[in-house]
Amino acid sequence: MKGSERGDSTMKRSEVNELIRDAIAFFDRHQFKLPPFAYWTPQDWKGIGEEAAEIRDNMLGWDITDFGSDQFKKTGLFLFTLRNGNPSEKQKYPKTYAEKIMIVREEQITPYHFHWQKMEDIINRGGGNLILRLYPSTEDGRLGDGEMAVHLDGVTRTIMAGDTVKLQPGESITLLPYQYHSFWAEKGNGPVLTGEVSHVNDDNQDNRFLDPLQRFSDIEEDETPLHYLVSDYTKL
Repeated sequence: MKGSERGDSTMKRSEVNELIRDAIAFFDRHQFKLPPFAYWTPQDWKGIGEEAAEIRDNMLGWDITDFGSDQFKKTGLFLFTLRNGNPSEKQKYPKTYAEKIMIVREEQITPYHFHWQKMEDIINRGGGNLILRLYPSTEDGRLGDGEMAVHLDGVTRTIMAGDTVKLQPGESITLLPYQYHSFWAEKGNGPVLTGEVSHVNDDNQDNRFLDPLQRFSDIEEDETPLHYLVSDYTKL
């Protein structure tokens, strides 16, 4: 299941705007500073041209999804892509790496998925504890079994398929291609400021979800956007 497939689920723009306001306050509390384009308004974008093509073409910026669940607080993820290359335009955008910052809420599930190409480090940058459940993929794309090696801050551990790994603030894990993962913030310890450092990120072609879902939520425009989402760039 590729990242660009969509269903009938929608999020209200008013909900998205409120989540962005909450996120900015959360980032400020953790002294994590966003780049200037994070704060561009729709009015600002009207005066911006090809000088910002990298932002649009490489989907940098705000990214909020409920994965088609209609229950963002239970199944969803808040992301901001800080930097990224572009596998379709390698000469124009030669970066081979990407970085995201995410907010993972208590018991808010990011569904099982793996990446065919991307290797990524998931990093607990602060807040509560991040829990990941891991499986290898079978040849037909289902959950595998048996032992699997995981790499935690330079230390290799062996776990069983379906085991969980807890990342406390400052800890990280390396996720390899074809390695299914789902994650959430542990109950009782608050949301997690979660970093991702990876190979180039392609959310349209390089996500394999275990169960059919939509990577980008459709938006019901019940008010004016505070800031555009990466999925809004096609409208510019």
